[in-house]
Amino acid sequence: MAGGFSTGTLAGAGTVRTERSRILAELLERVDELADRAVAAMRAEIPAYRSRDAAFHADVREQVGRHYRTKLAVLLEERTVTFDDIAFSRRASARRAQTGLALADYINAFRVGQQVFWEAVVERAGGSYAGHRAALALASALMRYCDVASTQAANAYMEFQRYAAAEAIGESRDLLEILLAGEPPARGPQLATAHAHGLGPGARTPLVVVTAVLVGPATERSDARHAACAAIARTGVNGLRTLSVVRQSEIVAVPALGPGAEAERLCERLCDRLQEVREGLLAEGVTLAMGVSTVVAGTAQIPRAYQEARAVLEFLPEDGGVAALPRISPFEYMALRADDTARHLVDPRITGLLAEDRARGGVLTATIRAFASADLNLRAAAERLQIHHNTAQYRLRRIQERTGRNLRHIADLVDLLVAIALQDALPPATNPGRQTLVSATDEGPAAPGVPSGHEPR
Repeated sequence: MAGGFSTGTLAGAGTVRTERSRILAELLERVDELADRAVAAMRAEIPAYRSRDAAFHADVREQVGRHYRTKLAVLLEERTVTFDDIAFSRRASARRAQTGLALADYINAFRVGQQVFWEAVVERAGGSYAGHRAALALASALMRYCDVASTQAANAYMEFQRYAAAEAIGESRDLLEILLAGEPPARGPQLATAHAHGLGPGARTPLVVVTAVLVGPATERSDARHAACAAIARTGVNGLRTLSVVRQSEIVAVPALGPGAEAERLCERLCDRLQEVREGLLAEGVTLAMGVSTVVAGTAQIPRAYQEARAVLEFLPEDGGVAALPRISPFEYMALRADDTARHLVDPRITGLLAEDRARGGVLTATIRAFASADLNLRAAAERLQIHHNTAQYRLRRIQERTGRNLRHIADLVDLLVAIALQDALPPATNPGRQTLVSATDEGPAAPGVPSGHEPR
């Protein structure tokens, strides 16, 4: 058969599929070798890469290897690459921009890396008809990967450049310091920056202050802090960019909300976006603890809001999270701020029951919460818990027998709810399975419908 193929028979779909899997598996075993080949090609073809030091080349090699492994995983799973798959590349883009590498050179490096990979695919395909068919079948998927990866890289690169440019000018940083001092911006450039972020003096536009700190291994990495700052700056909910600045070891942001009744809805939307930012950064190996102040009116209230946002960070566990005061009730806040004296005031019978119940899955605690949320309507509480009315009735009797509290009496119910809130506020080491700030962070509540070990089935 013409064309240089080693076989004269046409390959069926099954044979092509087998060849495709073989090619990908063989490439997976040679990722390190291919990464070395790609870096060598970049140095040979791109002068800006050739002139860099060994640390730069090692970083490039690590990123190329991660891209190749991710690319092969997507191909083996036969799915389309997503931006989440290559979220790791954002920090590398920021590092390239930070070194002064031109965007054209950076995108050219992606092209070289893709070319090296494609040549390896053709090499592993061999001379068989099925091998060539398998290689051609991979071509469109490889092009999609390159498009998504280069788009992600370019966006992250330009985003960091914009941020770095703003930092170089210093207007955003100077503006934030003025606002934190409780003074209105007066100078021309600072005033223009304030208006651009919806923070003009004299306006009573609702706003919040967000503080964020890195926790875990990435704490000392300035590129991680700047990448997080840039991500928070994208959380604006009123059509404007959020003022976001790296301030020593913390990030401080001042998102402006919409006017009037819109503020509450936009604040909820902002908290959701901040949670999304935290989850996205986690995929890049960056862990944040973020505090969000109450909604205040106008820039004159920014110093107070800043202190609120910093203070609420202490409510978060060691692995971070988002603690948003607009999502915390006054009752929850008082419990979180309580000292040991408040806990000593709780009836030991209540403390004992709650500790035992938590070890058994927390069904009695869930029943108390549901009964209160249902305005003391037992049938509604049972429906919420997805249990029989008689089971809910049994649980109330059990609680009353153990604690001496009747949940239908408001004072007794408050005693139990306060005790639960105080227990929720305990740190993880002394409170396994805690629900601290369930409504304000990314923690999820336990399933309430699990049957108790001490109730009838």
